[in-house]
Amino acid sequence: MYNFVIRNIANKYDYTELIKIFLSPEEFELYTEDEFDALMGENKSCPNTVYFNDELSEDRNFIKRQIYGFLNKERGKRPPWGILTGVRPVKLTGELFDRLKNENLVRRELSETYLLGEEKIDLLTDTYKYQQEICGMPPHNSVGLYIGIPFCPTRCLYCSFTSNQVSDSEIARYLEALKTEIAYVGRRMKETGLWAESIYIGGGTPTTLTAEQLDELLAAAEENIDTGRAIEFTIEAGRPDTITEEKLEVIKRHGVQRISINPQSMEKRTLELIGRSHTPEDIINAFHKADAACIPMVNADIIAGLPEEEPEDFLRTLESILSLEPENLTVHTLAVKRASRLVEVDPDYHYRQAERVKEMLDMSKRLLSEAGYRPYYLYRQKHMAGAFENVGYCKEGTPCIYNIRIMEEHQTILALGAGGISKMYYPEENRLERVPNVSNYEIYISRLEEMLERKEKNIFMEVKKGC
Repeated sequence: MYNFVIRNIANKYDYTELIKIFLSPEEFELYTEDEFDALMGENKSCPNTVYFNDELSEDRNFIKRQIYGFLNKERGKRPPWGILTGVRPVKLTGELFDRLKNENLVRRELSETYLLGEEKIDLLTDTYKYQQEICGMPPHNSVGLYIGIPFCPTRCLYCSFTSNQVSDSEIARYLEALKTEIAYVGRRMKETGLWAESIYIGGGTPTTLTAEQLDELLAAAEENIDTGRAIEFTIEAGRPDTITEEKLEVIKRHGVQRISINPQSMEKRTLELIGRSHTPEDIINAFHKADAACIPMVNADIIAGLPEEEPEDFLRTLESILSLEPENLTVHTLAVKRASRLVEVDPDYHYRQAERVKEMLDMSKRLLSEAGYRPYYLYRQKHMAGAFENVGYCKEGTPCIYNIRIMEEHQTILALGAGGISKMYYPEENRLERVPNVSNYEIYISRLEEMLERKEKNIFMEVKKGC
Protein backbone atom coordinates (compact mmCIF):
# COMPACT_ATOMS: atom_id res chain seq x y z
CA MET A 1 0.00 0.00 0.00
CA TYR A 2 1.32 3.40 -1.05
CA ASN A 3 0.55 6.59 0.82
CA PHE A 4 0.82 9.47 -1.66
CA VAL A 5 0.92 13.02 -0.32
CA ILE A 6 0.68 15.99 -2.68
CA ARG A 7 1.76 19.38 -1.37
CA ASN A 8 0.00 22.65 -2.19
CA ILE A 9 -3.25 21.23 -3.62
CA ALA A 10 -6.88 21.32 -2.52
CA ASN A 11 -8.59 19.04 -5.05
CA LYS A 12 -7.32 15.48 -5.48
CA TYR A 13 -9.63 14.23 -8.24
CA ASP A 14 -7.39 14.55 -11.33
CA TYR A 15 -4.45 13.02 -9.50
CA THR A 16 -6.53 10.11 -8.21
CA GLU A 17 -7.70 9.31 -11.73
CA LEU A 18 -4.11 9.35 -13.02
CA ILE A 19 -2.88 7.05 -10.25
CA LYS A 20 -5.74 4.62 -10.94
CA ILE A 21 -4.35 4.06 -14.43
CA PHE A 22 -1.33 2.41 -12.73
CA LEU A 23 -2.75 1.07 -9.46
CA SER A 24 -6.03 -0.40 -8.25
CA PRO A 25 -7.82 1.64 -5.54
CA GLU A 26 -6.82 -0.95 -2.92
CA GLU A 27 -3.14 -0.28 -3.58
CA PHE A 28 -2.93 3.37 -2.55
CA GLU A 29 -4.26 6.24 -0.47
CA LEU A 30 -3.92 9.81 -1.68
CA TYR A 31 -3.80 12.77 0.70
CA THR A 32 -3.35 16.50 0.57
CA GLU A 33 -0.58 17.58 2.91
CA ASP A 34 -3.11 19.00 5.37
CA GLU A 35 -5.08 15.73 5.39
CA PHE A 36 -1.96 13.67 5.98
CA ASP A 37 -0.71 15.94 8.76
CA ALA A 38 -4.09 15.78 10.50
CA LEU A 39 -4.13 11.99 10.20
CA MET A 40 -0.58 11.35 11.37
CA GLY A 41 -0.09 14.11 13.94
CA GLU A 42 3.51 14.11 15.11
CA ASN A 43 4.21 10.67 13.66
CA LYS A 44 5.39 11.23 10.06
CA SER A 45 7.23 7.89 9.68
CA CYS A 46 4.42 6.03 7.91
CA PRO A 47 5.98 3.38 5.59
CA ASN A 48 5.64 3.62 1.82
CA THR A 49 4.85 7.33 1.98
CA VAL A 50 5.75 9.31 -1.14
CA TYR A 51 5.55 13.12 -1.30
CA PHE A 52 4.98 15.02 -4.52
CA ASN A 53 5.33 18.72 -5.38
CA ASP A 54 8.08 19.79 -3.00
CA GLU A 55 8.36 22.80 -5.33
CA LEU A 56 4.84 23.92 -4.24
CA SER A 57 3.91 24.39 -7.89
CA GLU A 58 0.36 25.37 -8.82
CA ASP A 59 0.72 23.75 -12.26
CA ARG A 60 -1.40 20.58 -12.21
CA ASN A 61 0.38 19.17 -15.26
CA PHE A 62 3.76 19.58 -13.53
CA ILE A 63 2.48 17.60 -10.55
CA LYS A 64 0.91 14.95 -12.77
CA ARG A 65 4.18 14.51 -14.64
CA GLN A 66 5.92 13.86 -11.30
CA ILE A 67 3.34 11.21 -10.41
CA TYR A 68 3.51 9.64 -13.87
CA GLY A 69 7.31 9.49 -13.75
CA PHE A 70 7.34 7.86 -10.31
CA LEU A 71 4.74 5.23 -11.20
CA ASN A 72 6.38 4.58 -14.57
CA LYS A 73 9.59 3.61 -12.71
CA GLU A 74 7.78 1.70 -9.96
CA ARG A 75 5.50 -0.34 -12.22
CA GLY A 76 7.42 -0.41 -15.48
CA LYS A 77 4.36 0.88 -17.33
CA ARG A 78 4.18 3.84 -19.68
CA PRO A 79 0.51 4.42 -20.58
CA PRO A 80 0.40 5.91 -24.08
CA TRP A 81 -2.10 8.64 -23.12
CA GLY A 82 0.47 10.14 -20.76
CA ILE A 83 -1.02 12.27 -17.99
CA LEU A 84 -4.35 12.81 -19.77
CA THR A 85 -7.35 11.55 -17.79
CA GLY A 86 -10.14 13.55 -19.50
CA VAL A 87 -12.87 12.25 -21.76
CA ARG A 88 -12.21 14.59 -24.72
CA PRO A 89 -8.58 14.63 -25.87
CA VAL A 90 -9.54 15.84 -29.38
CA LYS A 91 -11.10 18.92 -27.81
CA LEU A 92 -7.80 19.63 -26.05
CA THR A 93 -5.99 19.17 -29.37
CA GLY A 94 -8.29 21.72 -31.00
CA GLU A 95 -7.61 24.21 -28.21
CA LEU A 96 -3.88 23.74 -28.75
CA PHE A 97 -4.26 24.33 -32.50
CA ASP A 98 -6.24 27.51 -31.77
CA ARG A 99 -3.56 28.77 -29.38
CA LEU A 100 -0.35 27.64 -31.08
CA LYS A 101 -1.39 27.88 -34.77
CA ASN A 102 1.21 25.31 -35.77
CA GLU A 103 0.96 21.51 -35.91
CA ASN A 104 4.58 20.93 -34.92
CA LEU A 105 4.11 23.05 -31.80
CA VAL A 106 0.90 21.19 -31.00
CA ARG A 107 2.67 17.86 -31.31
CA ARG A 108 5.49 19.07 -29.08
CA GLU A 109 3.02 20.25 -26.43
CA LEU A 110 1.20 16.90 -26.46
CA SER A 111 4.52 15.09 -26.12
CA GLU A 112 6.36 17.26 -23.60
CA THR A 113 3.55 18.68 -21.46
CA TYR A 114 1.14 15.76 -21.54
CA LEU A 115 3.63 12.90 -22.19
CA LEU A 116 1.58 11.32 -24.99
CA GLY A 117 3.11 8.60 -27.13
CA GLU A 118 3.68 9.29 -30.83
CA GLU A 119 0.88 6.96 -31.93
CA LYS A 120 -1.73 8.80 -29.85
CA ILE A 121 -0.44 12.18 -31.06
CA ASP A 122 -0.91 10.98 -34.66
CA LEU A 123 -4.42 9.76 -33.83
CA LEU A 124 -5.41 13.08 -32.21
CA THR A 125 -4.00 15.40 -34.85
CA ASP A 126 -5.35 13.30 -37.74
CA THR A 127 -8.81 13.11 -36.17
CA TYR A 128 -8.93 16.83 -35.37
CA LYS A 129 -7.87 17.85 -38.88
CA TYR A 130 -10.43 15.53 -40.46
CA GLN A 131 -13.18 16.97 -38.25
CA GLN A 132 -12.27 20.48 -39.33
CA GLU A 133 -12.25 19.40 -42.96
CA ILE A 134 -15.68 17.75 -42.90
CA CYS A 135 -17.75 19.96 -40.60
CA GLY A 136 -15.80 22.88 -39.11
CA MET A 137 -17.51 24.95 -36.43
CA PRO A 138 -21.27 24.58 -35.79
CA PRO A 139 -23.56 26.92 -37.78
CA HIS A 140 -25.15 29.92 -36.04
CA ASN A 141 -28.08 29.07 -33.73
CA SER A 142 -27.75 25.35 -34.45
CA VAL A 143 -28.20 22.70 -31.79
CA GLY A 144 -27.77 18.97 -31.51
CA LEU A 145 -31.12 17.43 -30.57
CA TYR A 146 -31.10 14.21 -28.54
CA ILE A 147 -34.23 12.16 -27.75
CA GLY A 148 -33.76 9.38 -25.19
CA ILE A 149 -35.60 6.05 -25.08
CA PRO A 150 -34.53 4.43 -21.79
CA PHE A 151 -35.63 0.87 -22.55
CA CYS A 152 -33.85 -2.32 -23.65
CA PRO A 153 -34.93 -5.95 -24.08
CA THR A 154 -32.30 -7.07 -21.53
CA ARG A 155 -29.49 -5.40 -19.58
CA CYS A 156 -25.93 -6.17 -20.73
CA LEU A 157 -23.29 -7.22 -18.22
CA TYR A 158 -21.16 -4.08 -18.75
CA CYS A 159 -24.01 -1.56 -19.16
CA SER A 160 -24.27 1.55 -16.96
CA PHE A 161 -26.75 3.50 -19.12
CA THR A 162 -30.37 4.30 -18.37
CA SER A 163 -31.88 1.01 -19.48
CA ASN A 164 -35.16 -0.51 -18.27
CA GLN A 165 -37.09 -3.66 -19.10
CA VAL A 166 -40.79 -2.77 -18.90
CA SER A 167 -44.21 -3.57 -20.36
CA ASP A 168 -45.72 -1.97 -23.46
CA SER A 169 -48.14 -0.03 -21.26
CA GLU A 170 -45.23 1.60 -19.41
CA ILE A 171 -43.54 2.50 -22.68
CA ALA A 172 -46.81 4.04 -23.89
CA ARG A 173 -47.01 6.11 -20.69
CA TYR A 174 -43.45 7.32 -21.21
CA LEU A 175 -44.09 8.22 -24.85
CA GLU A 176 -47.01 10.47 -23.88
CA ALA A 177 -44.73 12.47 -21.58
CA LEU A 178 -41.92 12.52 -24.16
CA LYS A 179 -44.24 13.83 -26.87
CA THR A 180 -45.21 16.67 -24.55
CA GLU A 181 -41.53 17.59 -24.14
CA ILE A 182 -40.95 17.32 -27.90
CA ALA A 183 -43.87 19.68 -28.57
CA TYR A 184 -42.64 22.19 -25.99
CA VAL A 185 -39.02 22.12 -27.18
CA GLY A 186 -40.05 22.37 -30.84
CA ARG A 187 -42.22 25.41 -30.16
CA ARG A 188 -39.56 27.18 -28.11
CA MET A 189 -36.85 26.43 -30.68
CA LYS A 190 -38.91 28.16 -33.37
CA GLU A 191 -39.66 31.12 -31.10
CA THR A 192 -36.00 31.60 -30.15
CA GLY A 193 -34.51 30.94 -33.61
CA LEU A 194 -32.79 27.66 -32.75
CA TRP A 195 -32.66 24.82 -35.28
CA ALA A 196 -31.47 21.23 -35.20
CA GLU A 197 -28.31 20.56 -37.19
CA SER A 198 -28.50 16.91 -36.10
CA ILE A 199 -31.17 14.74 -34.49
CA TYR A 200 -30.13 11.65 -32.55
CA ILE A 201 -32.58 9.19 -31.00
CA GLY A 202 -30.65 7.05 -28.53
CA GLY A 203 -31.09 5.06 -25.36
CA GLY A 204 -31.37 2.37 -24.22
CA THR A 205 -32.55 0.86 -27.46
CA PRO A 206 -35.11 2.97 -29.36
CA THR A 207 -36.13 -0.03 -31.48
CA THR A 208 -37.42 -1.67 -28.31
CA LEU A 209 -40.52 0.32 -29.30
CA THR A 210 -43.07 -1.39 -31.55
CA ALA A 211 -43.34 -0.21 -35.14
CA GLU A 212 -46.50 1.69 -34.18
CA GLN A 213 -44.82 3.37 -31.21
CA LEU A 214 -41.80 4.26 -33.33
CA ASP A 215 -44.09 5.77 -35.95
CA GLU A 216 -45.83 7.78 -33.24
CA LEU A 217 -42.52 9.09 -31.88
CA LEU A 218 -41.12 10.05 -35.29
CA ALA A 219 -44.39 11.70 -36.32
CA ALA A 220 -44.21 13.83 -33.16
CA ALA A 221 -40.66 14.83 -34.04
CA GLU A 222 -41.64 15.75 -37.61
CA GLU A 223 -44.67 17.75 -36.48
CA ASN A 224 -42.73 19.83 -33.97
CA ILE A 225 -39.12 19.98 -35.18
CA ASP A 226 -37.86 21.15 -38.58
CA THR A 227 -36.38 17.73 -39.38
CA GLY A 228 -35.97 18.69 -43.02
CA ARG A 229 -33.34 21.29 -42.14
CA ALA A 230 -31.26 18.80 -40.13
CA ILE A 231 -28.29 17.52 -42.09
CA GLU A 232 -28.40 14.27 -40.15
CA PHE A 233 -31.10 12.13 -38.51
CA THR A 234 -29.99 9.06 -36.56
CA ILE A 235 -31.71 6.27 -34.64
CA GLU A 236 -29.83 3.73 -32.57
CA ALA A 237 -31.35 0.41 -33.61
CA GLY A 238 -28.65 -1.15 -31.47
CA ARG A 239 -29.89 -4.60 -30.59
CA PRO A 240 -30.32 -6.78 -33.70
CA ASP A 241 -33.13 -8.73 -32.01
CA THR A 242 -35.26 -5.54 -31.99
CA ILE A 243 -34.91 -4.82 -35.74
CA THR A 244 -37.81 -5.77 -38.01
CA GLU A 245 -38.76 -4.93 -41.58
CA GLU A 246 -41.76 -2.97 -40.26
CA LYS A 247 -39.62 -0.79 -38.00
CA LEU A 248 -37.09 -0.14 -40.76
CA GLU A 249 -39.93 0.85 -43.10
CA VAL A 250 -41.15 3.36 -40.49
CA ILE A 251 -37.62 4.70 -40.02
CA LYS A 252 -37.08 5.16 -43.77
CA ARG A 253 -40.51 6.75 -44.29
CA HIS A 254 -39.74 9.44 -41.72
CA GLY A 255 -36.48 10.45 -43.39
CA VAL A 256 -33.98 8.89 -40.98
CA GLN A 257 -30.68 8.49 -42.84
CA ARG A 258 -28.60 6.63 -40.26
CA ILE A 259 -29.06 3.73 -37.86
CA SER A 260 -26.76 1.83 -35.53
CA ILE A 261 -26.65 -1.96 -35.39
CA ASN A 262 -24.41 -2.84 -32.47
CA PRO A 263 -23.12 -6.43 -32.47
CA GLN A 264 -20.44 -5.84 -29.76
CA SER A 265 -19.16 -9.32 -30.66
CA MET A 266 -19.80 -11.99 -33.27
CA GLU A 267 -18.91 -14.77 -30.83
CA LYS A 268 -22.00 -16.70 -29.69
CA ARG A 269 -20.49 -17.59 -26.30
CA THR A 270 -19.58 -13.95 -25.65
CA LEU A 271 -23.08 -12.74 -26.47
CA GLU A 272 -24.47 -15.20 -23.93
CA LEU A 273 -21.95 -14.12 -21.29
CA ILE A 274 -22.74 -10.41 -21.61
CA GLY A 275 -26.51 -10.91 -21.52
CA ARG A 276 -27.40 -10.43 -25.16
CA SER A 277 -30.47 -12.29 -26.37
CA HIS A 278 -29.44 -12.51 -30.02
CA THR A 279 -27.08 -14.61 -32.11
CA PRO A 280 -24.40 -13.72 -34.67
CA GLU A 281 -26.87 -14.80 -37.37
CA ASP A 282 -29.37 -12.24 -36.06
CA ILE A 283 -26.73 -9.54 -36.56
CA ILE A 284 -26.12 -10.56 -40.16
CA ASN A 285 -29.86 -10.69 -40.82
CA ALA A 286 -30.29 -7.19 -39.35
CA PHE A 287 -27.70 -5.81 -41.78
CA HIS A 288 -29.44 -7.51 -44.69
CA LYS A 289 -32.78 -6.03 -43.60
CA ALA A 290 -31.23 -2.55 -43.43
CA ASP A 291 -29.81 -3.02 -46.94
CA ALA A 292 -33.19 -4.17 -48.24
CA ALA A 293 -34.86 -1.14 -46.66
CA CYS A 294 -32.29 1.15 -48.37
CA ILE A 295 -31.14 2.78 -45.12
CA PRO A 296 -28.36 5.09 -46.39
CA MET A 297 -25.89 4.69 -43.52
CA VAL A 298 -25.32 2.02 -40.87
CA ASN A 299 -22.99 2.24 -37.87
CA ALA A 300 -21.76 -0.86 -36.05
CA ASP A 301 -20.26 -0.96 -32.55
CA ILE A 302 -17.83 -3.62 -31.36
CA ILE A 303 -16.00 -3.91 -28.04
CA ALA A 304 -12.38 -4.87 -27.36
CA GLY A 305 -11.78 -6.63 -24.06
CA LEU A 306 -15.04 -8.49 -23.50
CA PRO A 307 -14.99 -11.35 -20.95
CA GLU A 308 -13.18 -14.53 -22.07
CA GLU A 309 -12.34 -13.12 -25.51
CA GLU A 310 -8.86 -13.49 -26.97
CA PRO A 311 -7.42 -11.39 -29.82
CA GLU A 312 -8.36 -14.09 -32.34
CA ASP A 313 -12.01 -13.87 -31.21
CA PHE A 314 -11.95 -10.10 -31.68
CA LEU A 315 -10.33 -10.53 -35.09
CA ARG A 316 -13.15 -12.83 -36.22
CA THR A 317 -15.70 -10.25 -35.08
CA LEU A 318 -13.89 -7.45 -36.88
CA GLU A 319 -13.55 -9.36 -40.14
CA SER A 320 -17.17 -10.49 -40.01
CA ILE A 321 -18.46 -6.95 -39.49
CA LEU A 322 -16.20 -5.54 -42.20
CA SER A 323 -17.66 -8.07 -44.64
CA LEU A 324 -21.08 -6.44 -44.00
CA GLU A 325 -19.63 -3.05 -45.08
CA PRO A 326 -21.10 -0.61 -42.53
CA GLU A 327 -20.47 3.05 -43.30
CA ASN A 328 -19.24 3.64 -39.73
CA LEU A 329 -17.63 1.28 -37.25
CA THR A 330 -16.94 2.29 -33.66
CA VAL A 331 -14.34 0.30 -31.76
CA HIS A 332 -14.97 0.57 -28.04
CA THR A 333 -12.61 -0.44 -25.28
CA LEU A 334 -14.52 -2.17 -22.49
CA ALA A 335 -15.10 0.18 -19.55
CA VAL A 336 -16.06 -1.45 -16.26
CA LYS A 337 -18.42 1.13 -14.78
CA ARG A 338 -19.55 1.24 -11.16
CA ALA A 339 -23.20 0.85 -12.20
CA SER A 340 -22.59 -2.29 -14.28
CA ARG A 341 -23.07 -5.89 -13.19
CA LEU A 342 -19.52 -6.71 -14.31
CA VAL A 343 -17.97 -4.57 -11.60
CA GLU A 344 -19.83 -6.64 -9.01
CA VAL A 345 -18.52 -9.86 -10.53
CA ASP A 346 -14.90 -8.68 -11.01
CA PRO A 347 -14.06 -5.09 -9.94
CA ASP A 348 -10.42 -5.37 -11.11
CA TYR A 349 -11.25 -6.88 -14.51
CA HIS A 350 -9.99 -3.93 -16.56
CA TYR A 351 -6.57 -3.86 -14.87
CA ARG A 352 -5.66 -7.28 -16.27
CA GLN A 353 -6.72 -6.59 -19.86
CA ALA A 354 -4.17 -4.02 -21.05
CA GLU A 355 -1.93 -6.14 -23.29
CA ARG A 356 -4.80 -8.14 -24.75
CA VAL A 357 -6.79 -4.99 -25.55
CA LYS A 358 -3.77 -3.24 -27.06
CA GLU A 359 -3.38 -6.12 -29.51
CA MET A 360 -7.08 -5.90 -30.40
CA LEU A 361 -6.97 -2.13 -30.95
CA ASP A 362 -3.85 -2.44 -33.10
CA MET A 363 -5.69 -5.01 -35.23
CA SER A 364 -8.67 -2.72 -35.67
CA LYS A 365 -6.54 0.26 -36.64
CA ARG A 366 -4.67 -1.75 -39.28
CA LEU A 367 -7.66 -3.58 -40.78
CA LEU A 368 -9.94 -0.54 -40.83
CA SER A 369 -7.29 1.59 -42.49
CA GLU A 370 -6.75 -1.09 -45.14
CA ALA A 371 -10.52 -1.20 -45.73
CA GLY A 372 -10.70 2.56 -46.36
CA TYR A 373 -12.01 3.78 -42.99
CA ARG A 374 -10.52 6.68 -41.10
CA PRO A 375 -10.93 7.86 -37.50
CA TYR A 376 -13.41 10.75 -37.20
CA TYR A 377 -14.08 11.00 -33.46
CA LEU A 378 -12.84 9.51 -30.23
CA TYR A 379 -13.37 9.71 -26.52
CA ARG A 380 -12.13 8.07 -23.33
CA GLN A 381 -13.87 6.81 -20.20
CA LYS A 382 -12.95 5.91 -16.66
CA HIS A 383 -12.09 2.30 -15.88
CA MET A 384 -11.25 1.43 -19.48
CA ALA A 385 -9.16 -1.67 -20.01
CA GLY A 386 -5.58 -0.46 -20.42
CA ALA A 387 -6.75 3.18 -20.11
CA PHE A 388 -7.13 3.24 -23.90
CA GLU A 389 -9.91 4.88 -25.96
CA ASN A 390 -13.04 4.48 -28.08
CA VAL A 391 -12.60 5.40 -31.75
CA GLY A 392 -15.29 5.97 -34.36
CA TYR A 393 -14.17 5.15 -37.91
CA CYS A 394 -16.03 6.12 -41.09
CA LYS A 395 -15.86 5.65 -44.80
CA GLU A 396 -15.11 8.88 -46.63
CA GLY A 397 -17.92 11.41 -46.31
CA THR A 398 -20.05 9.43 -43.83
CA PRO A 399 -19.17 10.72 -40.33
CA CYS A 400 -21.83 11.14 -37.64
CA ILE A 401 -21.92 14.91 -37.04
CA TYR A 402 -23.74 14.53 -33.71
CA ASN A 403 -20.87 12.38 -32.35
CA ILE A 404 -18.34 15.02 -33.34
CA ARG A 405 -20.31 17.91 -31.85
CA ILE A 406 -21.02 16.18 -28.54
CA MET A 407 -17.29 15.61 -28.05
CA GLU A 408 -15.97 19.00 -29.22
CA GLU A 409 -18.46 20.86 -26.93
CA HIS A 410 -18.94 23.93 -29.14
CA GLN A 411 -22.68 23.55 -29.64
CA THR A 412 -25.78 23.61 -27.44
CA ILE A 413 -27.25 20.15 -26.95
CA LEU A 414 -30.98 19.85 -26.28
CA ALA A 415 -31.59 16.46 -24.67
CA LEU A 416 -35.15 15.22 -24.24
CA GLY A 417 -36.46 12.29 -22.25
CA ALA A 418 -35.38 10.44 -19.12
CA GLY A 419 -31.62 10.62 -18.58
CA GLY A 420 -31.14 13.38 -21.17
CA ILE A 421 -28.50 15.96 -20.22
CA SER A 422 -28.87 19.22 -22.13
CA LYS A 423 -25.83 21.50 -22.36
CA MET A 424 -26.15 25.23 -22.94
CA TYR A 425 -23.12 26.56 -24.82
CA TYR A 426 -21.81 30.09 -24.21
CA PRO A 427 -19.42 30.78 -27.12
CA GLU A 428 -18.00 34.03 -25.72
CA GLU A 429 -16.73 32.17 -22.67
CA ASN A 430 -16.32 28.78 -24.39
CA ARG A 431 -18.20 27.04 -21.59
CA LEU A 432 -21.15 24.70 -21.12
CA GLU A 433 -23.83 24.61 -18.44
CA ARG A 434 -25.51 21.25 -17.84
CA VAL A 435 -29.31 21.14 -17.67
CA PRO A 436 -30.22 17.55 -16.76
CA ASN A 437 -33.48 15.66 -16.88
CA VAL A 438 -33.95 13.03 -14.17
CA SER A 439 -32.80 9.56 -15.26
CA ASN A 440 -35.62 7.45 -13.79
CA TYR A 441 -38.39 7.26 -16.39
CA GLU A 442 -41.20 7.13 -13.79
CA ILE A 443 -39.90 10.21 -12.01
CA TYR A 444 -39.46 11.90 -15.40
CA ILE A 445 -43.16 11.33 -16.13
CA SER A 446 -44.30 12.62 -12.74
CA ARG A 447 -41.99 15.67 -12.81
CA LEU A 448 -42.26 16.56 -16.49
CA GLU A 449 -43.31 20.16 -15.83
CA GLU A 450 -40.16 20.66 -13.80
CA MET A 451 -38.04 19.32 -16.71
CA LEU A 452 -39.69 21.86 -19.04
CA GLU A 453 -39.12 24.67 -16.55
CA ARG A 454 -35.43 23.80 -16.33
CA LYS A 455 -35.08 24.13 -20.09
CA GLU A 456 -37.08 27.35 -20.14
CA LYS A 457 -34.97 29.00 -17.45
CA ASN A 458 -31.53 27.63 -18.34
CA ILE A 459 -31.68 27.39 -22.13
CA PHE A 460 -34.47 29.27 -23.90
CA MET A 461 -34.39 32.33 -21.63
CA GLU A 462 -30.60 32.38 -21.98
CA VAL A 463 -30.93 32.30 -25.78
CA LYS A 464 -33.32 35.28 -25.62
CA LYS A 465 -30.84 37.20 -23.47
CA GLY A 466 -28.21 36.76 -26.15
CA CYS A 467 -30.43 38.07 -28.95
